[in-house]
Amino acid sequence: MRDEEDILGTFSDLRRETLHVWIDRGWLAPERSVEGYQFQEIDVARIRLIREFRTELELDEDALDVILPLLDQVHGLRRELHRLAEAVSAQPVEIRAQIAASLAAKK
Repeated sequence: MRDEEDILGTFSDLRRETLHVWIDRGWLAPERSVEGYQFQEIDVARIRLIREFRTELELDEDALDVILPLLDQVHGLRRELHRLAEAVSAQPVEIRAQIAASLAAKK
C-alpha cells in the first residue's frame, strides 16, 4: 500500500486537488484510513491510465466518466470468462466435448 504523499511524489505533475477530484468522481477508489488514502498497485496503474487519457488522448472529464466504467466492465467480464474457462477445464473430457459441440452448433 502506498500513501497519498508517495503517490504525489511518484507523479510529480499530479496535484493533490486533482487527485481528490479523481477520487470524488469515482475514477479511483483507494482505501481510506485514519492516516488518509491508501493506494494499491491497481490504483497506481489506474492513475497512469487516467493521466494517459487526459494528456496523450486529451479526453475531458465527461468522456472519462463514460470510458472508465466501460473499461471496468470489460475487465470484470474478462475475469468472469476466465473463471468460466477454468470451470469448464476442470470438467471430465466428455462434458468438455459436449460443451464444445454445443458452442460449435451455435455459430
